[in-house]
Amino acid sequence: MDKSLEKVLSRWLKQQKSACGIYLNLTVLFGVLTGLALVAQAYLLATMLHGMIIESQPKTDFINHFYLLIGIIALRALLAYGRERISFKAGCLLRGQIRKAVLDKLTQLGPVFIKGKPAGSWASIVLEQVEDLHDFYAKYLPQMLLAGFIPLTILAVVFPINWAAGIILLATAPLIPLFMILVGMGAADANRKNFTALSRLSGHFMDRLKGMSTIKLFYRGDCEIKAIETASEEFRSRTMAVLRMAFLSSAVLEFFAAVSIAVLAVYFGFSFLDHLDFGHYGAGLTLFTGLFVLILAPEFYQPLRDMGTHYHAKAQAIGAAEALMALLNHPESGCGDNNSCDSNIGGNQGVPFASNQPLSLVLQDVTVRSLDGQVLAGPLSVTLLAGQRMALVGPSGAGKSSLLNMLLGFLPYEGSVLVNGIELNTLDRVSYRRHLAWLGQEPQLFHGTVRDNVAMSNIEMSDASVLALLEKAQVREFVDAQPLGLAHPIGEQSAGVSVGQAQRLCLARALGQEAQLLLLDEPTASLDSHSEQAVLAALDEAMAGASALMVTHRLDSLQQMDKIVVLDKGRIVQQGDYQTLVSQRGLFRELCHEQALSEALS
Repeated sequence: MDKSLEKVLSRWLKQQKSACGIYLNLTVLFGVLTGLALVAQAYLLATMLHGMIIESQPKTDFINHFYLLIGIIALRALLAYGRERISFKAGCLLRGQIRKAVLDKLTQLGPVFIKGKPAGSWASIVLEQVEDLHDFYAKYLPQMLLAGFIPLTILAVVFPINWAAGIILLATAPLIPLFMILVGMGAADANRKNFTALSRLSGHFMDRLKGMSTIKLFYRGDCEIKAIETASEEFRSRTMAVLRMAFLSSAVLEFFAAVSIAVLAVYFGFSFLDHLDFGHYGAGLTLFTGLFVLILAPEFYQPLRDMGTHYHAKAQAIGAAEALMALLNHPESGCGDNNSCDSNIGGNQGVPFASNQPLSLVLQDVTVRSLDGQVLAGPLSVTLLAGQRMALVGPSGAGKSSLLNMLLGFLPYEGSVLVNGIELNTLDRVSYRRHLAWLGQEPQLFHGTVRDNVAMSNIEMSDASVLALLEKAQVREFVDAQPLGLAHPIGEQSAGVSVGQAQRLCLARALGQEAQLLLLDEPTASLDSHSEQAVLAALDEAMAGASALMVTHRLDSLQQMDKIVVLDKGRIVQQGDYQTLVSQRGLFRELCHEQALSEALS
């Protein structure tokens, strides 16, 4: 990984620590108190052993020392327990805030952006990658501070009694972080590649699960098994590379810590044998000094070793932060680096929008762009009067759905879009969308009951109101036939209902918003003739009290529309009512003839 990018990611990670609140500081405080307790414990042990072994004092003289030692050991245990609990709480708060920020950002960017990646990839970001930030905040960041404080505290008490031991500790201490850095240099890059492989595998696997019936239908099972096996093997090899680095790092740190303690032990051993005579300020080397320093020596290196052990948490967090930071910093306008596009809606700080009448739309030289700045449609100039019903027709790829997504606020545009005379990109996002109802060609129901799905826009809606909406959507008969009625369960991916029933339930949900503008994207696609007629009848009633803009390929159902706009290659090539367009040469009549021929042949 590029060093400049790693610094940027590290800086971004540290900027998020405010989400941990006071818990991060409490974790450090408990670690500091543990370090002070260590010094007191070593002092008591060395004093007791020196007194009983060298000065031959009776054991009864050290009863108070012994009770105090037991108390300090218990205190250390409580501090360690409290530190673990508090650090876990800090990590939980951080993960919760990051996950909320990710979900809020995905909501702002909208479905067009989300469809750019498989569902499994988003699941990997929201779940695994956010989860991998935990140890960085719960363990690594507090340990960085403790790795400086505790060794300095021990040096402060060792140097006054033996400067040679202090120099040995001071000289050998940098070996551990030095080799930790050398071993961990490639860890962040390895973790980043591991996350990429996991995201690719998750997306690939999820897509294949969703398309299992199609795979079986075309006898592609063996090929897909090999593809998943290849992706799994890539992920396994990258995971093992990360584990190798983690084990190598731990082994190196343990080795140099053991060597450093051994050097200190050799110094004291030769000093007690009178082969060395320096470091004790001329007062002579006592058993107390040797025991005190040797007891503290492992604790001197332990914070550095712990930081090395948790260093892989930093590498793991940096690998996860790359995708998270890119997502959270993604511009909502989506026009790339040139920033030439206006954002669709003014965000939560825009002009509040309110209307109890059907909305009017005026588009003047509007160009709709993709999230990476590519032109999808335009320039377009068209007017939808309040209460008018307009249809958008044209071949696939003409820009019809792109225009709807722009009006929903999910795609950027250039030009002018006036909603009741107010520019769209100045409106408050939330208040504007309260006046919209959208119904797409792929009905989206969620795990829950029929009532949960229909009353999503107003959870306090009464059962009678829900049943009235089901009646308008011509799906109440189905709900009444279920033993549980409104409590009839709906599973993931609309499990438990047919496509036609799901579409009509979505229509009931849309009707419940009492919107002033209906945006309909192929609402009768994939429906049988009975379901299609039911949905069209319900839509005809719903459109009576609102403005409506509908994308459809069903040209024979457009006779009730006030205006039809024909798009081709992102441009308006015809517009007028049904009778006008079908009577003149042009794309609309050609599309009508093609549809009639297709139905005749089928």
